[in-house]
Amino acid sequence: MSRKIGFWSVFALVTGSQIGSSVFMAPANLAGYGTFAIWGYILAAVGAMSLSYVFATLCSHYPTTGGPHVYVNNLFGRVPAFFTGWTYWVISWVSTTAVIVTAVGYLAPLLGITDKGTLLALQLGLLGVITLINLQGVKMAGNVEFFLTLLKFVPLIIIPVLGLMAIKADHFVALPEVTRDLPLSSLLGQVTLLTLWGFIGLECATTPAGSVENPSKTIPRAIVLGTLSVAILYILNCVGVMGLVHPGMLKVSQAPYVDAAQILFSGNWHLGIAVIASVVCIGTLNAWILASGQIALGLAQDGFLPHFFAKLNKKDAPQWSILISSLGIAPLLVMTVEDNFADQIRVIIDISVTAFLFVYLMCCGGYLKLLKNAQSLMKVFVGLVAAGFCLWVVYETPVDVLLKASVFTLLGLPLFLFWYLPKEKRGTKALA
Repeated sequence: MSRKIGFWSVFALVTGSQIGSSVFMAPANLAGYGTFAIWGYILAAVGAMSLSYVFATLCSHYPTTGGPHVYVNNLFGRVPAFFTGWTYWVISWVSTTAVIVTAVGYLAPLLGITDKGTLLALQLGLLGVITLINLQGVKMAGNVEFFLTLLKFVPLIIIPVLGLMAIKADHFVALPEVTRDLPLSSLLGQVTLLTLWGFIGLECATTPAGSVENPSKTIPRAIVLGTLSVAILYILNCVGVMGLVHPGMLKVSQAPYVDAAQILFSGNWHLGIAVIASVVCIGTLNAWILASGQIALGLAQDGFLPHFFAKLNKKDAPQWSILISSLGIAPLLVMTVEDNFADQIRVIIDISVTAFLFVYLMCCGGYLKLLKNAQSLMKVFVGLVAAGFCLWVVYETPVDVLLKASVFTLLGLPLFLFWYLPKEKRGTKALA
């Protein structure tokens, strides 16, 4: 029996990687921005679609496990590929912290849990369960992701569609205390950075290419169609929920979709929404644990991480890559138990998005290099749009966030200097 996954599992991985905690907290994060929130989603969608085409093209040329570092290695060389792959791997599990916290956070009120120790135990328990699922192999993880993707569309279609019927135009008036009289470009950049978090993960389907049936065709189709579906869903939800819930209430909401459900339905329907919202976050967690393991596997296979990261178990799952990625998340969960750190989840998201943009820019550069002799101006134009979008968001990002994001790349220096460089030198001498 084949352990490879097909189109629908890859499509679920693309959408599952993107649709998670971000969409359920976005209405609260965007409250007060008014129509600028919609424009932010539109700009982020344009950027995401152009990036999806970039990754689809790169994957069709280099359909092997690993993702971004594979393309950078083939087009720019091993040193840029090392730091691209390292950054992508570290950020893939660092950013997962916010997903786990949100998943448990939606369920905690239903279970009557307020104790920090119990919350931490639930978070670590959830991480452990999803890790075990991924240790059963990519086939199992892909099937679980497909089921969770079907379930997550329930609240993300029903609530916004019903919300459109009760929409209030005055909810889309920007609040001065939120916009702070920022210049239009800076304001749009700020909102786009917030909305772009919802699209991070569009490239995840490229990481397990070696475990996908006919990857050069399956993955590109899944990336483009999956990202387009996500973009439509996000804009629908932005308009539906923001038009339903008053911005003053939305701004302080801990569970925007639960508040929306309480406005729309009588009884305890909002409790079901809270459960499904948590399941959606679990789906994103599953997709990112799968991707983190495949990223480390690809890096090890290409000699950018120690060889034990490439060791497979009996289910063909990269056991050490998955376990070490999950172990990297655990201390961050411990830190988020403290109030002063939990308040910084949004900062972690901003830093993570910025770090992902560094990776995306390298891949855009590789895409344009790949097409330097291409006859299709449209393909070149798409690449320029993708690169220009990333550069614009980086330009509008505060300097302190850029510096913090660059730290994740610099953390790879010890491994580069004391393991990778000596290994490469030994390899060069052996060839000589």
